[in-house]
Amino acid sequence: MRTLGREIISTRQEKLAKLAQIEPKRVLTTLAHHIDEVWLREAYRCTRKDGAVGVDGVTAAQYEADLEAHLASLLERFKSGRYRAPAVRRVHIPKPGKAKKTRPIGIPTLEDKVLQRAVLMVLEPVYEQDFLDRRVRDGVIRRAIGKWLNAGVMESGEVSHPDRGTPQGGVISPVLSNLYLHEVLDVWFEHEVKPRLLGRAFEIRFADDAALVFEREEDARRVLAVLSKRFAKYGLRLHPEKTRLVDFRSPPRAGGGGSQRERSFGLLGFTHFWGRSRKGRWIVQRKTAKDRFTRALREVGRWCRAHRHWPVLAQQAALRRKLQGHYAYYGITGNGRALARFLYEVRRLWRKWLNRRSWHARMTWEKFVRLATRYPLPQPRVVHSVYRRAATP
Repeated sequence: MRTLGREIISTRQEKLAKLAQIEPKRVLTTLAHHIDEVWLREAYRCTRKDGAVGVDGVTAAQYEADLEAHLASLLERFKSGRYRAPAVRRVHIPKPGKAKKTRPIGIPTLEDKVLQRAVLMVLEPVYEQDFLDRRVRDGVIRRAIGKWLNAGVMESGEVSHPDRGTPQGGVISPVLSNLYLHEVLDVWFEHEVKPRLLGRAFEIRFADDAALVFEREEDARRVLAVLSKRFAKYGLRLHPEKTRLVDFRSPPRAGGGGSQRERSFGLLGFTHFWGRSRKGRWIVQRKTAKDRFTRALREVGRWCRAHRHWPVLAQQAALRRKLQGHYAYYGITGNGRALARFLYEVRRLWRKWLNRRSWHARMTWEKFVRLATRYPLPQPRVVHSVYRRAATP
Protein backbone atom coordinates (compact mmCIF):
# COMPACT_ATOMS: atom_id res chain seq x y z
CA MET A 1 0.00 0.00 0.00
CA ARG A 2 2.85 2.41 0.86
CA THR A 3 4.61 1.73 -2.44
CA LEU A 4 1.38 2.28 -4.36
CA GLY A 5 0.82 5.59 -2.55
CA ARG A 6 4.31 6.80 -3.44
CA GLU A 7 3.76 5.86 -7.09
CA ILE A 8 0.47 7.78 -7.15
CA ILE A 9 2.12 10.88 -5.67
CA SER A 10 5.08 10.63 -8.04
CA THR A 11 2.77 10.39 -11.05
CA ARG A 12 0.78 13.43 -9.95
CA GLN A 13 3.95 15.45 -9.37
CA GLU A 14 5.27 14.53 -12.83
CA LYS A 15 2.01 15.73 -14.39
CA LEU A 16 2.24 19.01 -12.46
CA ALA A 17 5.83 19.56 -13.55
CA LYS A 18 4.99 18.81 -17.18
CA LEU A 19 2.02 21.18 -17.11
CA ALA A 20 4.13 23.98 -15.63
CA GLN A 21 6.83 23.34 -18.22
CA ILE A 22 4.73 23.24 -21.37
CA GLU A 23 2.54 26.17 -20.32
CA PRO A 24 4.95 28.63 -18.66
CA LYS A 25 2.45 31.50 -18.74
CA ARG A 26 -0.42 29.54 -17.23
CA VAL A 27 -1.60 30.62 -13.78
CA LEU A 28 -2.41 27.58 -11.63
CA THR A 29 -5.53 28.30 -9.60
CA THR A 30 -6.42 24.77 -8.49
CA LEU A 31 -3.69 22.80 -6.76
CA ALA A 32 -5.13 22.07 -3.31
CA HIS A 33 -7.31 19.26 -4.70
CA HIS A 34 -4.15 17.18 -5.13
CA ILE A 35 -3.78 17.08 -1.35
CA ASP A 36 -5.96 14.19 -0.19
CA GLU A 37 -5.61 11.32 2.32
CA VAL A 38 -2.99 9.53 0.21
CA TRP A 39 -1.00 12.77 -0.26
CA LEU A 40 -1.06 13.56 3.48
CA ARG A 41 -0.04 10.02 4.36
CA GLU A 42 2.99 10.31 2.09
CA ALA A 43 3.78 13.75 3.55
CA TYR A 44 3.71 12.19 7.01
CA ARG A 45 6.04 9.42 5.86
CA CYS A 46 8.53 12.02 4.58
CA THR A 47 8.41 14.05 7.80
CA ARG A 48 11.16 13.55 10.36
CA LYS A 49 9.85 11.78 13.44
CA ASP A 50 12.88 12.19 15.71
CA GLY A 51 12.97 15.98 15.85
CA ALA A 52 12.15 18.20 18.80
CA VAL A 53 8.48 18.78 19.58
CA GLY A 54 6.64 22.02 18.89
CA VAL A 55 4.57 24.20 21.19
CA ASP A 56 1.89 21.50 21.62
CA GLY A 57 4.40 18.92 22.91
CA VAL A 58 2.97 16.18 20.67
CA THR A 59 5.45 13.48 19.67
CA ALA A 60 5.37 11.26 16.60
CA ALA A 61 4.45 8.26 18.74
CA GLN A 62 1.44 10.10 20.16
CA TYR A 63 0.32 11.28 16.73
CA GLU A 64 0.68 7.81 15.22
CA ALA A 65 -1.51 6.27 17.92
CA ASP A 66 -4.52 7.48 15.90
CA LEU A 67 -2.83 8.49 12.67
CA GLU A 68 -5.70 8.08 10.21
CA ALA A 69 -8.09 10.12 12.36
CA HIS A 70 -5.50 12.86 12.86
CA LEU A 71 -4.74 13.08 9.13
CA ALA A 72 -8.45 13.12 8.25
CA SER A 73 -9.02 15.97 10.69
CA LEU A 74 -6.01 17.86 9.35
CA LEU A 75 -7.22 17.49 5.77
CA GLU A 76 -10.72 18.73 6.63
CA ARG A 77 -9.40 21.78 8.48
CA PHE A 78 -6.97 22.59 5.67
CA LYS A 79 -9.61 22.37 2.91
CA SER A 80 -12.29 24.25 4.89
CA GLY A 81 -9.96 27.04 6.01
CA ARG A 82 -10.41 26.19 9.69
CA TYR A 83 -6.78 25.18 10.09
CA ARG A 84 -5.00 27.46 12.56
CA ALA A 85 -1.25 27.55 12.29
CA PRO A 86 0.28 27.29 15.79
CA ALA A 87 3.17 29.46 16.87
CA VAL A 88 6.66 28.19 16.15
CA ARG A 89 8.78 27.31 19.18
CA ARG A 90 12.06 29.22 18.99
CA VAL A 91 15.28 27.73 20.32
CA HIS A 92 18.85 28.89 19.95
CA ILE A 93 21.53 26.52 18.69
CA PRO A 94 25.31 27.04 18.46
CA LYS A 95 26.62 28.58 15.27
CA PRO A 96 29.02 26.29 13.39
CA GLY A 97 32.57 27.30 14.26
CA LYS A 98 31.34 29.99 16.68
CA ALA A 99 31.54 28.51 20.17
CA LYS A 100 29.94 31.46 21.96
CA LYS A 101 27.45 32.50 19.28
CA THR A 102 24.02 31.04 18.59
CA ARG A 103 21.38 31.37 15.91
CA PRO A 104 17.60 31.09 16.32
CA ILE A 105 15.71 28.22 14.76
CA GLY A 106 11.98 27.63 14.68
CA ILE A 107 10.42 24.27 15.56
CA PRO A 108 6.90 23.79 14.18
CA THR A 109 4.51 21.24 15.62
CA LEU A 110 4.53 17.80 14.04
CA GLU A 111 1.14 18.38 12.43
CA ASP A 112 2.33 21.69 11.04
CA LYS A 113 5.37 19.95 9.54
CA VAL A 114 3.12 17.38 7.86
CA LEU A 115 0.88 19.99 6.27
CA GLN A 116 3.84 22.13 5.22
CA ARG A 117 5.42 19.06 3.65
CA ALA A 118 2.17 18.30 1.78
CA VAL A 119 1.99 21.85 0.38
CA LEU A 120 5.69 21.74 -0.50
CA MET A 121 5.10 18.52 -2.44
CA VAL A 122 2.55 20.40 -4.56
CA LEU A 123 4.65 23.54 -5.07
CA GLU A 124 8.02 21.96 -5.84
CA PRO A 125 7.08 20.48 -9.25
CA VAL A 126 5.77 23.90 -10.29
CA TYR A 127 8.62 26.02 -8.98
CA GLU A 128 11.28 23.67 -10.32
CA GLN A 129 10.34 25.15 -13.70
CA ASP A 130 10.51 28.81 -12.61
CA PHE A 131 10.13 30.90 -9.47
CA LEU A 132 7.48 33.32 -10.65
CA ASP A 133 5.13 34.09 -7.77
CA ARG A 134 2.21 34.57 -10.16
CA ARG A 135 2.28 30.89 -11.15
CA VAL A 136 0.28 29.78 -8.10
CA ARG A 137 -3.02 31.48 -7.32
CA ASP A 138 -4.72 28.67 -5.42
CA GLY A 139 -6.68 30.33 -2.61
CA VAL A 140 -6.52 27.38 -0.20
CA ILE A 141 -2.75 27.06 -0.48
CA ARG A 142 -2.04 30.80 -0.37
CA ARG A 143 -4.29 31.11 2.69
CA ALA A 144 -2.33 28.38 4.48
CA ILE A 145 0.98 30.07 3.60
CA GLY A 146 -0.34 33.36 4.97
CA LYS A 147 -1.22 31.64 8.24
CA TRP A 148 2.28 30.19 8.56
CA LEU A 149 3.88 33.57 7.90
CA ASN A 150 1.72 35.19 10.59
CA ALA A 151 1.62 32.36 13.14
CA GLY A 152 4.08 34.01 15.49
CA VAL A 153 7.05 32.74 17.49
CA MET A 154 6.98 31.41 21.04
CA GLU A 155 10.06 32.02 23.15
CA SER A 156 10.28 31.75 26.95
CA GLY A 157 6.53 31.21 27.10
CA GLU A 158 5.65 34.42 25.23
CA VAL A 159 4.36 34.71 21.66
CA SER A 160 5.60 37.50 19.39
CA HIS A 161 4.80 38.27 15.76
CA PRO A 162 7.89 39.35 13.76
CA ASP A 163 7.05 41.64 10.86
CA ARG A 164 9.54 40.10 8.42
CA GLY A 165 11.06 36.81 7.33
CA THR A 166 10.14 33.15 7.78
CA PRO A 167 11.35 31.16 10.80
CA GLN A 168 14.30 28.90 10.03
CA GLY A 169 13.32 25.28 10.56
CA GLY A 170 9.97 25.36 8.80
CA VAL A 171 9.57 22.84 5.98
CA ILE A 172 7.98 25.46 3.73
CA SER A 173 10.50 28.22 4.54
CA PRO A 174 13.11 27.41 1.84
CA VAL A 175 10.65 27.60 -1.06
CA LEU A 176 9.17 30.86 0.27
CA SER A 177 12.67 32.32 0.63
CA ASN A 178 13.47 31.20 -2.91
CA LEU A 179 10.39 32.94 -4.24
CA TYR A 180 11.38 36.18 -2.51
CA LEU A 181 15.05 36.06 -3.54
CA HIS A 182 14.12 35.23 -7.10
CA GLU A 183 12.58 38.68 -7.44
CA VAL A 184 15.06 40.51 -5.22
CA LEU A 185 18.24 39.04 -6.72
CA ASP A 186 17.77 36.75 -9.74
CA VAL A 187 15.43 38.91 -11.83
CA TRP A 188 17.26 42.11 -10.89
CA PHE A 189 20.68 40.66 -11.75
CA GLU A 190 19.52 39.23 -15.09
CA HIS A 191 17.48 42.14 -16.38
CA GLU A 192 18.95 45.23 -14.73
CA VAL A 193 22.55 44.45 -13.81
CA LYS A 194 23.92 42.32 -16.66
CA PRO A 195 22.92 44.71 -19.48
CA ARG A 196 24.97 47.47 -17.78
CA LEU A 197 28.17 45.42 -17.35
CA LEU A 198 31.32 45.72 -19.44
CA GLY A 199 32.07 41.99 -19.39
CA ARG A 200 30.31 38.67 -18.97
CA ALA A 201 28.72 37.61 -15.67
CA PHE A 202 26.53 34.90 -14.23
CA GLU A 203 24.89 33.97 -10.94
CA ILE A 204 24.84 30.71 -8.98
CA ARG A 205 22.27 30.52 -6.19
CA PHE A 206 20.79 27.86 -3.97
CA ALA A 207 18.33 29.13 -1.35
CA ASP A 208 20.12 32.04 0.39
CA ASP A 209 23.65 31.08 -0.72
CA ALA A 210 24.77 32.83 -3.88
CA ALA A 211 27.88 33.57 -5.89
CA LEU A 212 28.00 36.34 -8.48
CA VAL A 213 30.78 35.71 -10.99
CA PHE A 214 32.25 38.49 -13.16
CA GLU A 215 34.73 38.57 -15.99
CA ARG A 216 35.94 42.07 -15.06
CA GLU A 217 36.89 43.27 -11.60
CA GLU A 218 35.42 46.75 -12.09
CA ASP A 219 32.01 45.18 -12.76
CA ALA A 220 32.25 43.14 -9.57
CA ARG A 221 33.12 46.20 -7.49
CA ARG A 222 30.26 48.24 -8.95
CA VAL A 223 27.69 45.55 -8.19
CA LEU A 224 29.06 44.94 -4.70
CA ALA A 225 28.70 48.66 -3.97
CA VAL A 226 24.95 48.62 -4.71
CA LEU A 227 24.07 45.08 -3.57
CA SER A 228 23.48 45.99 0.07
CA LYS A 229 21.18 48.86 -0.99
CA ARG A 230 19.19 46.51 -3.21
CA PHE A 231 18.69 44.06 -0.33
CA ALA A 232 17.87 46.80 2.18
CA LYS A 233 15.09 48.00 -0.12
CA TYR A 234 13.31 44.69 0.53
CA GLY A 235 14.11 44.42 4.23
CA LEU A 236 17.08 42.08 3.77
CA ARG A 237 20.70 42.29 4.90
CA LEU A 238 23.88 40.79 3.50
CA HIS A 239 25.87 38.58 5.86
CA PRO A 240 28.82 40.80 6.87
CA GLU A 241 31.30 37.91 7.21
CA LYS A 242 30.29 35.89 4.17
CA THR A 243 29.88 38.73 1.67
CA ARG A 244 33.23 39.59 0.12
CA LEU A 245 35.02 40.16 -3.15
CA VAL A 246 37.30 37.28 -4.16
CA ASP A 247 39.90 37.41 -6.91
CA PHE A 248 39.34 33.93 -8.30
CA ARG A 249 41.33 34.30 -11.50
CA SER A 250 43.75 31.52 -12.31
CA PRO A 251 47.07 32.04 -10.45
CA PRO A 252 50.27 32.69 -12.41
CA ARG A 253 51.99 29.61 -13.81
CA ALA A 254 54.93 30.10 -11.48
CA GLY A 255 52.64 30.08 -8.42
CA GLY A 256 52.06 32.73 -5.80
CA GLY A 257 49.31 35.25 -6.30
CA GLY A 258 48.01 35.65 -2.76
CA SER A 259 47.15 33.42 0.18
CA GLN A 260 44.76 30.48 0.00
CA ARG A 261 42.24 32.40 2.13
CA GLU A 262 42.29 35.34 -0.28
CA ARG A 263 41.87 33.12 -3.33
CA SER A 264 39.17 30.76 -2.00
CA PHE A 265 35.51 31.00 -1.08
CA GLY A 266 32.85 28.83 0.50
CA LEU A 267 29.59 27.85 -1.19
CA LEU A 268 27.07 25.10 -0.39
CA GLY A 269 29.27 23.37 2.15
CA PHE A 270 32.42 23.32 0.03
CA THR A 271 35.56 25.43 -0.04
CA HIS A 272 36.45 26.28 -3.65
CA PHE A 273 40.13 26.97 -4.32
CA TRP A 274 42.85 26.72 -6.94
CA GLY A 275 45.11 23.69 -6.83
CA ARG A 276 47.54 21.81 -9.05
CA SER A 277 46.45 18.88 -11.18
CA ARG A 278 48.61 15.78 -11.51
CA LYS A 279 50.09 17.37 -14.63
CA GLY A 280 50.94 20.53 -12.71
CA ARG A 281 48.23 22.73 -14.18
CA TRP A 282 46.04 25.08 -12.14
CA ILE A 283 42.53 23.71 -11.71
CA VAL A 284 39.55 24.62 -9.53
CA GLN A 285 39.26 22.17 -6.64
CA ARG A 286 36.69 21.67 -3.89
CA LYS A 287 36.88 20.20 -0.42
CA THR A 288 34.47 19.90 2.48
CA ALA A 289 34.23 23.26 4.25
CA LYS A 290 35.87 23.24 7.67
CA ASP A 291 32.74 24.31 9.55
CA ARG A 292 30.58 21.66 7.83
CA PHE A 293 33.19 18.99 8.53
CA THR A 294 33.31 19.92 12.20
CA ARG A 295 29.52 20.14 12.49
CA ALA A 296 29.00 16.71 10.91
CA LEU A 297 31.55 15.13 13.24
CA ARG A 298 29.99 16.80 16.25
CA GLU A 299 26.61 15.34 15.33
CA VAL A 300 28.12 11.87 14.92
CA GLY A 301 29.82 12.20 18.30
CA ARG A 302 26.55 13.18 19.97
CA TRP A 303 24.81 10.22 18.37
CA CYS A 304 27.51 7.75 19.41
CA ARG A 305 27.37 9.02 22.96
CA ALA A 306 23.57 8.82 23.19
CA HIS A 307 23.37 5.35 21.61
CA ARG A 308 26.53 3.71 22.94
CA HIS A 309 24.49 1.05 24.76
CA TRP A 310 22.73 -0.08 21.58
CA PRO A 311 23.76 -3.46 20.12
CA VAL A 312 26.87 -3.06 17.99
CA LEU A 313 25.03 -4.29 14.88
CA ALA A 314 22.39 -1.56 15.29
CA GLN A 315 25.08 1.08 15.79
CA GLN A 316 26.89 -0.10 12.68
CA ALA A 317 23.69 0.12 10.61
CA ALA A 318 23.00 3.69 11.77
CA LEU A 319 26.60 4.82 11.20
CA ARG A 320 26.56 3.26 7.74
CA ARG A 321 23.53 5.35 6.84
CA LYS A 322 25.16 8.50 8.19
CA LEU A 323 28.36 7.89 6.21
CA GLN A 324 26.49 7.02 3.03
CA GLY A 325 24.52 10.25 3.38
CA HIS A 326 27.76 12.18 3.87
CA TYR A 327 29.35 10.58 0.81
CA ALA A 328 26.20 11.21 -1.25
CA TYR A 329 26.66 14.97 -0.79
CA TYR A 330 30.39 15.49 -0.30
CA GLY A 331 31.57 12.64 -2.55
CA ILE A 332 32.79 14.78 -5.44
CA THR A 333 35.90 14.58 -7.57
CA GLY A 334 38.96 15.85 -5.68
CA ASN A 335 37.44 15.56 -2.20
CA GLY A 336 38.73 12.07 -1.45
CA ARG A 337 41.14 13.19 1.26
CA ALA A 338 38.39 14.92 3.28
CA LEU A 339 36.13 11.88 2.89
CA ALA A 340 38.86 9.53 4.11
CA ARG A 341 39.57 11.77 7.08
CA PHE A 342 35.86 11.90 7.93
CA LEU A 343 35.68 8.10 7.99
CA TYR A 344 38.78 7.97 10.22
CA GLU A 345 37.27 10.46 12.67
CA VAL A 346 33.93 8.60 12.72
CA ARG A 347 35.73 5.35 13.54
CA ARG A 348 37.66 7.13 16.28
CA LEU A 349 34.46 8.53 17.81
CA TRP A 350 32.75 5.15 17.59
CA ARG A 351 35.62 3.49 19.41
CA LYS A 352 35.70 6.28 22.02
CA TRP A 353 32.07 5.78 23.04
CA LEU A 354 32.16 2.01 22.79
CA ASN A 355 35.07 2.21 25.20
CA ARG A 356 32.86 4.09 27.67
CA ARG A 357 30.03 1.57 27.69
CA SER A 358 31.58 -0.20 30.65
CA TRP A 359 34.37 0.39 33.15
CA HIS A 360 35.29 -3.29 33.05
CA ALA A 361 35.66 -4.18 29.37
CA ARG A 362 37.98 -1.64 27.78
CA MET A 363 37.83 -1.15 24.02
CA THR A 364 41.49 -1.06 23.00
CA TRP A 365 42.45 -0.24 19.43
CA GLU A 366 43.30 -3.90 18.84
CA LYS A 367 39.81 -4.96 19.94
CA PHE A 368 38.24 -2.18 17.91
CA VAL A 369 40.10 -3.20 14.75
CA ARG A 370 38.71 -6.71 15.11
CA LEU A 371 35.23 -5.32 15.76
CA ALA A 372 35.44 -2.94 12.79
CA THR A 373 36.49 -5.87 10.58
CA ARG A 374 33.41 -7.79 11.65
CA TYR A 375 31.13 -4.73 11.46
CA PRO A 376 32.71 -2.65 8.67
CA LEU A 377 31.76 0.91 7.81
CA PRO A 378 31.47 1.96 4.14
CA GLN A 379 34.61 3.25 2.49
CA PRO A 380 34.66 6.73 0.92
CA ARG A 381 33.51 6.88 -2.67
CA VAL A 382 33.10 9.56 -5.29
CA VAL A 383 29.40 9.79 -6.08
CA HIS A 384 29.59 12.86 -8.33
CA SER A 385 32.46 12.41 -10.77
CA VAL A 386 33.38 15.00 -13.39
CA TYR A 387 35.04 12.23 -15.39
CA ARG A 388 31.88 10.11 -15.55
CA ARG A 389 29.91 13.21 -16.50
CA ALA A 390 32.40 14.10 -19.24
CA ALA A 391 32.19 10.55 -20.64
CA THR A 392 28.39 10.70 -20.84
CA PRO A 393 27.34 11.61 -24.41
